[in-house]
Amino acid sequence: MNKFLIIDGLNLVRRIYAAIPDENDMASLKERVSSACSKLLRVHQPTHVAIVWDGDEISWRKQLYPDYKKGRKPMPEPLAKGLTALQDHLTLMGIGSIYAAAEADDVIATLAMKTAKAQGEAIIVSTDKGFSQLNHSRISQWDHFNQQYLDITALEQKLGVERSQFLDLMALAGDSGNKIPGIAGIGPKSAAELLKTFRTLSALFSSLPNLGAKQAKKLAEGKEMARLSYKLAQLQTDLPLNINLKDFRASAHIPHPA
Repeated sequence: MNKFLIIDGLNLVRRIYAAIPDENDMASLKERVSSACSKLLRVHQPTHVAIVWDGDEISWRKQLYPDYKKGRKPMPEPLAKGLTALQDHLTLMGIGSIYAAAEADDVIATLAMKTAKAQGEAIIVSTDKGFSQLNHSRISQWDHFNQQYLDITALEQKLGVERSQFLDLMALAGDSGNKIPGIAGIGPKSAAELLKTFRTLSALFSSLPNLGAKQAKKLAEGKEMARLSYKLAQLQTDLPLNINLKDFRASAHIPHPA
């Protein structure tokens, strides 16, 4: 059975970079990222591995909603200048890169879903909770920094909704980290309570007459924004990737720390 380790490139690298005392010390970054990737290979023993990078194009989400991810800090200049050399080094280690046109998330989601549908196992290496919406028994998410799989049950308890409702929750309450708006005046707790009662967005919006006038008005006025927010939060899983799986075999790679 294929086991595909899919690494969220900038999610891993920027967190490692942030812990380096000297922001210009690219040698230290290379050593730490190499060590992290070697450990990932040792721990998971994948048959295939790829690291996916964000591209420079404006994403379809940004085109749809210009404030999407507004205010995000740009990549530090030393990292931006040293990234190509780091990518080349990882290729020499046996970890091939896949370059997204814009955001890596949709490429990662597509890779994971294609692997799962082909009866393989996909392990996404990322701290981004947005991947939790990929509800498939053959897809898991690994947090390298805490050395553990994402605990979906704990996340459900924290958010107050079931996994199948994660997107509906973001549609109502938004996501401050990505500047997904949600409905004005609807916070995570009230959104979770509404979903406990009505289960889905469509059932909720069909039941507005059963709510209090103030809340019903808020929801009615925010309906289109909820639809937009749902679309922004939802990962695409059917992108044309044009890659050959054999180019990402991990079997020939011997992990080393540098």
